Amino acid sequence: MNQDRRDRLRDAAVAVLSEAGGRGLTHRAVDAAAGVPLGTAKNYFPTREELLRAVAERCLEQYRELAARLAGAGPGPGDRAGLAALLAGLLRDTAGAGRPRVVAYMELQAEATRRPWLAALLDPIAAADFAAFGQLLAAAGLPAGPERARALTLALHGAVLHLLTGAPATLAAAGLDDLDAFARGLLDRVCPGPKEEGP
Repeated sequence: MNQDRRDRLRDAAVAVLSEAGGRGLTHRAVDAAAGVPLGTAKNYFPTREELLRAVAERCLEQYRELAARLAGAGPGPGDRAGLAALLAGLLRDTAGAGRPRVVAYMELQAEATRRPWLAALLDPIAAADFAAFGQLLAAAGLPAGPERARALTLALHGAVLHLLTGAPATLAAAGLDDLDAFARGLLDRVCPGPKEEGP
């Protein structure tokens, strides 16, 4: 099959799921969004399950591409300031260019509450975040035990939900109206400096 067309269909499926939700994700809607003849999406992804799987895989690819760009070469930023900048960049993407991908992923998670096979597909994707953020903490020279990685990951996941809705009062209450300050403060809480750790 044509890989370029397959990617075009997958990107269209991400956009459709983001804009129309789970009920709106149909082969016909994906064909229309991709600007291809009717029946094309069904040729590439014959069932709705395969269409959902394609969206999940594409969302993961896009997320990894973004993280790699922000991290640059190597395992990740080499200090606290660099890691804070990377985290702020990830959050900024959630509210900006990456919003369709993130909304589509949230829609997949909702679908997964009713589809065990989809929950099983998403499980390693979500679980990998905990290890990835632990590795980023270590690369930045910060304490990187499982509890710290867990706290950082869960805080970021929680922040994403508020960024997607963009309610100003909630963003201000959460400190998400200044993403650079939020990322620095989060790292200070998760990995306090020597003066903050106490005896």
